[in-house]
Amino acid sequence: MATFVDRVVLHVQAGDGGHGCVSIHREKFKPLGGPDGGNGGHGGSVELVVDPQVHTLLDFHFRPHVKAENGKGGAGSNRDGANGEDLEIRVPDGTVVTTPDGEVIADLVGGGTAVVIAQGGRGGRGNAALANTKRRVPGFAELGEPGELLDVVLELKSVADVGLVGFPSAGKSSLISVLSAARPKIADYPFTTLVPNLGVVRADDHTFTIADVPGLIPGAATGKGLGLQFLRHIERTAVLLHVIDTATMEPGRDPLADLDAIEAELTAYGGLEDRPRLVALNKVDVPDGRDLADIVRPDLEARGFRVFDVSAATREGLRELTYALAEVVDQRRKTAPPPERTRVVIRPQAVDDAGFTIEQAADGVYVVRGRPERWVRQTNFDNDEAVGYLADRLARIGVEDALAKAGAEPGAAVRIGTHEFDWQPTLYAGEEFVPGHRGTDYRMEEPSTRPAAAERKAARKARRQHPEDETSAAPSGGASAAPSGGASGGSSSAPSAADDNDE
Repeated sequence: MATFVDRVVLHVQAGDGGHGCVSIHREKFKPLGGPDGGNGGHGGSVELVVDPQVHTLLDFHFRPHVKAENGKGGAGSNRDGANGEDLEIRVPDGTVVTTPDGEVIADLVGGGTAVVIAQGGRGGRGNAALANTKRRVPGFAELGEPGELLDVVLELKSVADVGLVGFPSAGKSSLISVLSAARPKIADYPFTTLVPNLGVVRADDHTFTIADVPGLIPGAATGKGLGLQFLRHIERTAVLLHVIDTATMEPGRDPLADLDAIEAELTAYGGLEDRPRLVALNKVDVPDGRDLADIVRPDLEARGFRVFDVSAATREGLRELTYALAEVVDQRRKTAPPPERTRVVIRPQAVDDAGFTIEQAADGVYVVRGRPERWVRQTNFDNDEAVGYLADRLARIGVEDALAKAGAEPGAAVRIGTHEFDWQPTLYAGEEFVPGHRGTDYRMEEPSTRPAAAERKAARKARRQHPEDETSAAPSGGASAAPSGGASGGSSSAPSAADDNDE
């Protein structure tokens, strides 16, 4: 079973917001005491936090799904729901968070560095918070907003001062085992090391970390032999140490050719040109290895490298190499700026930002993006009053005018979030709207040919009026205003049941 994982895909789900509550306060002598529905709680967010005690992404390899707590719903008597608890995920130092497409979201370096990768949903407002001077008793509440749902890729780039690079079986694992307390697997076959190994080295008052990067081969920068997974661990190192096998018996291999091949891969990978380089000619305890080291040392020094003859088996030359690495690391630390925690960037809204944008899609639908998308998610479309409230909010921020300027005609399709509407600008009364019964909105009703209440009342009054009353009401010298019978005026017949209901 693998004990080191440096790349995982994490499925993240922030908590959903709780729904607002629709409630009317009632007491013995106060049956309609006004709205008292509480707000829903906000959903918990998912946050990544750098923990120096965590060194691998192994936990997420077996548990890739994480979810924060949902917010609780509101209740009557103005009781707000509890907020969902935020979920903190501990990650190693040097973790890079990217989208599946490769876009970098955050580069987490330094203990305590934190970033929110999934924001919890807002809790919906209860009807008490939605009441105003015109809508005194709202018959609806806002729904809780769903939390963000996304996939992110976590890549671990080891944070070490010295990176050991070289061909497989060059002796890197043996070297780190004698320089530090690390105990990597060591064997006499290629690709024994499949994961990076970190060790801590002390040289008098100097302490630095060293990383054993798995062996590189030609083509590693293009992904051959898992090269990209190995190369990412030397991006943050301050010093590169070439470990060259002077006792290899493979045909076509020699120290200079190995060095050129590794340098070519480092150059192809990019971003490592400014790192100081040292060369360790390993396995000089072998007679042929020492002879070959004596032959290639002048050429390596002519290229500007500091060269050390070492042997992990006999520990020859390790003291000099350790102090040389400590010296270079110390110089690098003095010249390099101190690492800073990832900063939270706050981008305030522009003064002239309307909070939404409108564009016409290829299928002719007008797509509205921005704040209205959140409002749509929080609207209960089974409640006509809630739909009317949404329409008023859209008209208030200028969505109606913007659609008209964009060329939308009445009946045009408008998409906001996941909902699509037929735009009817004459449907909304704006500030002149007078609410009716709770949970209803007369603007949502279909047009009717039925006479209005005032017209029906006038017709009933005319039918009940006696002929002699009409005659007495007529001006003197005038003729009779109404015939003795007919539809316009009847005798003292009783009104129908439908008339009683209408009144």
